Amino acid sequence: MTDDAQDRLAAEYAMGLLDADEAALAEALLADDPVFAGLVEDWRARLLELDATAPAEAPDPHLWSRIEAGLAQPAGAGDGASAARTPIAPASPPAVLGPDAPDITAPIDLAERRRARQQGVGLWRAAAVTATAAAVVLAVALATVIRTLDRAPVLVTVLLAEPGRPAAVVNTFPDGRTELVPLTTVDVPAGKALQVWTLYDRERGPVSVGLIDVMRSIELGLEGLPRPAEDQLFEITLEPAGGSPTGRPTGPILMKGTADRAL
Repeated sequence: MTDDAQDRLAAEYAMGLLDADEAALAEALLADDPVFAGLVEDWRARLLELDATAPAEAPDPHLWSRIEAGLAQPAGAGDGASAARTPIAPASPPAVLGPDAPDITAPIDLAERRRARQQGVGLWRAAAVTATAAAVVLAVALATVIRTLDRAPVLVTVLLAEPGRPAAVVNTFPDGRTELVPLTTVDVPAGKALQVWTLYDRERGPVSVGLIDVMRSIELGLEGLPRPAEDQLFEITLEPAGGSPTGRPTGPILMKGTADRAL
């Protein structure tokens, strides 16, 4: 056995990673080979630092009393179940080995067993990487669907400049955000502005939710107002540049429409 193989065997023995045959070989070397015994002690000393990082765990307070009771109990004593136990059958005689049977007297090929274990670990790691990648792809797809749903409006209001001629659309999204999207241009005279209104309560009357100097896309200011609902009115009027002086529409209505549930 090479020095490297002996050192690896000592390390795996100290960590408890050997199978029965390898452990038997290691224990035989441990009893007869001072060099191997020294390697095992070196590895145990190195691994001791790792053991020291683990938090101390207090044993069950009843553990020692159970051990003492078991030690004090006479052989054969108990609840009578020991007498009725099924006797252990003697080991079966070894089967006659045929010419193709493996040679159990052959030396243990530690390198080959180590390669087999490494291949098994590699397969598990590959499976774990594949599962992780699939989970990432699923998460990205789910996030994309959620973002798409968030961008889909739940209410749509088509503002008509005259019957049958859409001039703008008001979209309301699941989070309550509401935007105005123009479908046509509007000539705004100098000193004038376009003011967007909504009517959700007839007793309160129209409420201003936007003021623009040219027809363009804007997010409407519905902060502090109830979330838009079906049949809620939106309209745009022509007002002075600073907005209506009365807080109510004063100029001509350029376009209007009521909200409908998006399909």
